[in-house]
Amino acid sequence: MPQCTTLLHAKKILTQDPRRSLLEDASLAISKGRIVAIGPRCELSGVWQAADERDLGNVLILPGLINAHTHAAMTLLRGFADDLPLLDWLNQKIFPREAALTPELVELFSLLGFAEMLATGTTSCLDMYLFEKAVFAAAKRAGIRLSAGEVVFAFASAACANWQEALAITEELAESTACESRLEVMVSPHSVYTTNPQILTSCLDLAQKLDLPLHLHLSESPQEVAQCQKMHGQSPIAYCASLGLLTQPVALAHVVVCSEHDLSLLKAARQATILHCPGSNMKLASGAARIPQMQQNGLFTALGTDGAASNNQLNMFLEMNRAALLHKLIANDPETLPAGTVLDMATLGGARALQKPDLGSLEVGKWADLTALDLSAPNLVPCYAPISHLVYAATGHEVVLTMVEGEILYDHGRFTRFDYEALCREIAKVTVTS
Repeated sequence: MPQCTTLLHAKKILTQDPRRSLLEDASLAISKGRIVAIGPRCELSGVWQAADERDLGNVLILPGLINAHTHAAMTLLRGFADDLPLLDWLNQKIFPREAALTPELVELFSLLGFAEMLATGTTSCLDMYLFEKAVFAAAKRAGIRLSAGEVVFAFASAACANWQEALAITEELAESTACESRLEVMVSPHSVYTTNPQILTSCLDLAQKLDLPLHLHLSESPQEVAQCQKMHGQSPIAYCASLGLLTQPVALAHVVVCSEHDLSLLKAARQATILHCPGSNMKLASGAARIPQMQQNGLFTALGTDGAASNNQLNMFLEMNRAALLHKLIANDPETLPAGTVLDMATLGGARALQKPDLGSLEVGKWADLTALDLSAPNLVPCYAPISHLVYAATGHEVVLTMVEGEILYDHGRFTRFDYEALCREIAKVTVTS
């Protein structure tokens, strides 16, 4: 009899495999953090001997959602600066407040962000922030999967005196996480308007030297595009292409403003994943990325929440809902960006952004990163079409279990690796004033 670490039984399992298979009354066997069998319960139960066998009952298991662009520690600034345009929000509110950050604050509020993500079904995220060593420490404590890098600015920050120091920290992080299966590093220049050509080419050089992806905000607003045109005589996308940044695997956050020429540059490069953040873009009134057109042109797209200061939630179920509805409204077409496409963005698209082909679906050999929703929740009854429910009906608060590499990190309201009540007590001691 084959042995496994964990055997899960569920009413439904949505695999996100190439056929997007939906299994009824199904089971999933896990060993050494990876899926070793998946199929009908009658075929697995009694065949696999498990150290931990769990019948989850009337739940839907699906791949863990991947938050492809966030700033976890910005939970500190949730609700601090609302109802402002992007550049005013950044320059007048966020950057001045971030100047007072400490590693201790970043670790504390990153852990809060990871708690929110785990409780709403997110198992992986792509982060960029200050004091990123502290973010990695919080991720390791929470158990969540993290890809991240120290943010690189042309100016001094609370964490780094200059951009060279930020790149040195990135290189140190790459060394220290080399043996960590859940922690990955990306080179993270903030944007074209907070850097310069020397910095961006140095970021590219480091990414190529260490074989790391890049991650940056790009073409987020009309104001950014106008500024780049004035300074460099080209759009932000064309500017990055001219510096060679699109020759390296790169995760591009927002890409709200994208001309036909920009689209052709991204299509030709085939190295970029567009990280769509509809909630943040709507709140800041930055605009809406041309996601349907990008997908029609063969570009890879993923979904992210951005930080809690501009969203104000780190809930990927909410983000899927916003993405689907926003693009139907823009196109005046209810068939635009259907639910299955949006779910792909939040799973397989996120795996592409993280450069992790062993994530995003529940298949033999892949990591057992998954979440389970209670199908008895009133808003999920009846369940005619599970994918529809995930995008249009679920809130994320139906999540009863979240697992990374076969390890349960969130179980019916309880975090298994840290004391959430103690975390809240620590957070209550910290206040932010305008």
